Amino acid sequence: MLRLTSVSALVLAFAMPAAAAEFRWAGTTDPQTMDPHAVNSAPVLGFLNNVYEGLVRRGKDMAIEPALATSWEPIGDGEGWRFTLREGVKFHNGEDFTAEDVMFSYERASSEQADTSSWFAPVSEVKVVDEFTIDIMTSAPNPIFPDSIANWMIMDSGWAAANGAERPAKDAENHATLNANGTAAFMLAERQPGLKTVLTPYDGWWGEAEHNITRAEFTPIQNPATAVAALLSGDVDMINPVPIQDAERLSAGGNAQVIKGIEARVIMLGFPHQAEELKYTSDAGQPNPFKDVRVRKAVAHAINVPAILQTIMRGNAEEASQLVSPAMRGYSTALAARPAFDPEAAKALLAEAGYADGFSFGLKCPNDRYLNDEAVCQAVTGMLAQVGITAELDAMPVQNYWPELREDNYDMYLLGWSPGTFDAEHPIRFLASTPNAEKKLGSWNFGDYSNARIDALLPLMQSEIDDTKRQAYIDEATMIMQDEMAYVPMYVQPLVWGAGGNIELTQRPDNFFILRWVTVN
Repeated sequence: MLRLTSVSALVLAFAMPAAAAEFRWAGTTDPQTMDPHAVNSAPVLGFLNNVYEGLVRRGKDMAIEPALATSWEPIGDGEGWRFTLREGVKFHNGEDFTAEDVMFSYERASSEQADTSSWFAPVSEVKVVDEFTIDIMTSAPNPIFPDSIANWMIMDSGWAAANGAERPAKDAENHATLNANGTAAFMLAERQPGLKTVLTPYDGWWGEAEHNITRAEFTPIQNPATAVAALLSGDVDMINPVPIQDAERLSAGGNAQVIKGIEARVIMLGFPHQAEELKYTSDAGQPNPFKDVRVRKAVAHAINVPAILQTIMRGNAEEASQLVSPAMRGYSTALAARPAFDPEAAKALLAEAGYADGFSFGLKCPNDRYLNDEAVCQAVTGMLAQVGITAELDAMPVQNYWPELREDNYDMYLLGWSPGTFDAEHPIRFLASTPNAEKKLGSWNFGDYSNARIDALLPLMQSEIDDTKRQAYIDEATMIMQDEMAYVPMYVQPLVWGAGGNIELTQRPDNFFILRWVTVN
């Protein structure tokens, strides 16, 4: 059994070169779309990192490295960044990559139709300098900007225009939903949503291939037992995730390997901060209890996180007190303690808030997005019941889940967040900023949490170069979120992958599976 730290990558390496081979892998979540700007979620972005590329990318150690840009440097006194683009790159359809494609991809990815628009909140202007130079100007100095665009993928402007895909279709479909034309190491050969997606190597890729794959097929398998059986029988070469309860049996079998690590993802509960009424159960139409911070704190005290980690996660996860894990830049070490499991304190808070007799509400949860997500929500439901709060659990596939949250169809919900920049500023921008479409802020803040001081601190932490001053801004924002119980962080999700004994791969803490690092022996 192998353990991966949360800030490193594991490379399973063997000495002998391997012949070319097909590769098949399975996961619980099928990517919702092939459009890199339509859905800002890890299953989509992780999969499409094999097909599309950005100006920069993350390496095996998560460090930023050149991709479609060969270099970048700050402009003036922090007015922006100049990117020098890679010459000679061609899209999968043979068209040349130039600065015009970057400009188009900025306009597309930052548009109101895009789910990635928040990434560009700091951007004031983008200028094409010449065919292979582009300037991205920011409204204030932004030292972390290159890190923030590692998953911004560049599309072919001509291909998009020719196929009516000039803008992403977040809640509908267009040509880019089922088709792709990137510059990366693999091309999309076949897409059957919910059934299979096939990728083949791109012989014209500018990079150096580290794989021996001739064809790669992804199959969504929601049933954990079916996935394990498929791996053991050789029907697939890799599964993600391995059910926690099957990890020891799988690794002891001899025909498979289990690769363990800690993901950068914090699993938390979210609240409808601005909703006036409850929407579900017999209490629907009653005033929303979660507007009261005492009720939110009662929820935090009612949940026995250590028990969840011991029973459901089999000791493979770590408690979380913030929206980022201790491995992330900006983690507030002084605020590491999370609310203690204290049912009596929870009951006292509820009584103080006027809910001595409790209340009922609807809890929304995905059943195929996070490791053991539905089981965790069932445990939360049982724990809340012990303090007099009755949750009606509604668990569903993630393709139905996100639309429900965006339509405010919940009374409380489960969310996991992995910061794309590996920095605490990231979830503050997406989850804790007052939603503002014009400023591209708070795009995943489903519950409309709002605090004016946090809104004021965000640009300070984005522009501050001095680490001590910057950390003070982040610490203050973290303390406010904890005091107001904006969310209830529970734990940092573990990574548990399974692979055939003949497979070499790299496991990164962002849970992105990169095919160009796979070898079949």
